[in-house]
Amino acid sequence: MNIDRRQLALPVLAIGLLGLAPAFAASGDEEAVAKKVEAFRAAQVALDAEALDVLCAAELSYSHSDARVEDKATFIKNATSRKTKVLKLVYENPKIVVVGPAAIVRFHWMSDSEAIADGKKSSTNLHVLMNWQKIGGEWKLLSRAATKLG
Repeated sequence: MNIDRRQLALPVLAIGLLGLAPAFAASGDEEAVAKKVEAFRAAQVALDAEALDVLCAAELSYSHSDARVEDKATFIKNATSRKTKVLKLVYENPKIVVVGPAAIVRFHWMSDSEAIADGKKSSTNLHVLMNWQKIGGEWKLLSRAATKLG
């Protein structure tokens, strides 16, 4: 049996493209997670309880840099209490890694805020770790932990 190069080209090409398929899928998921992370940041700035509710899983565990841990309802209530005005909130250098139905997100949180009661301004400098899970085809924030920097 004689096999020429043209007969081998299609199977080799197909195998090569199949090997790239997971990379393309991951980049699509990474892009989807990046959009959810930005939507979450924007909802925090806007004090938007409805948006935060949609973005968070029912089982949310939200850990602050001072060791407080909140469930979903408590987090949303406190995040939208209007006790402070967010002047600036930046998620700097986000890194997203998708592993199956989970995504690990790390970034540098920098914010400036002002207390509504007395006008006192404060800045926050944190390293944040978020875990997102694909639930029913949608990425939802499952957990978040923060560590104070400098």
